[in-house]
Amino acid sequence: MMADNTNGAAAPEQNQAQLNLQRIYVKDVSFEAPGAPQIFQQQGQPNVELNLAQRVASIGTDVYEVVLSVTATCRVEDKTAYLAEVQQAGIFGLTGFDAQAREAVLATYCPNVLFPYARQVISELVQNGGFPPFFLQPINFDALYAEQMRRRAESGAPQGANA
Repeated sequence: MMADNTNGAAAPEQNQAQLNLQRIYVKDVSFEAPGAPQIFQQQGQPNVELNLAQRVASIGTDVYEVVLSVTATCRVEDKTAYLAEVQQAGIFGLTGFDAQAREAVLATYCPNVLFPYARQVISELVQNGGFPPFFLQPINFDALYAEQMRRRAESGAPQGANA
């Protein structure tokens, strides 16, 4: 007869890795249309440049703030039509991960959680700015992380170093 648990359920494994999402929020947002209203009359094919950045900060024991920065810059010929930027952030609790697994989760899973929120904010900013809707395509953060690891290995940098 087992006397460990009064409800008959198996005891949870002590070293099991756990991730919990504590909060998602917009940390910073910006929209500029420097050429308005003349840019609305401009003819030509718009060219949108997308820049992504990510920042991770420890804010407590096993608690991290991940900030995904997305900047969309649209130009028509040589004039900037708009610049939309959002810093979408989340607070994530991670316990039971070794350093390499924690780094991978913070670099892939967390931005995957944040990206749909950032995409929605960018889309609303652009449309509210009077421009045609702009929809960001999905981003493969796993592939970006794998490429970052490949480059780090080629350069001889230690695997745990921040890039």
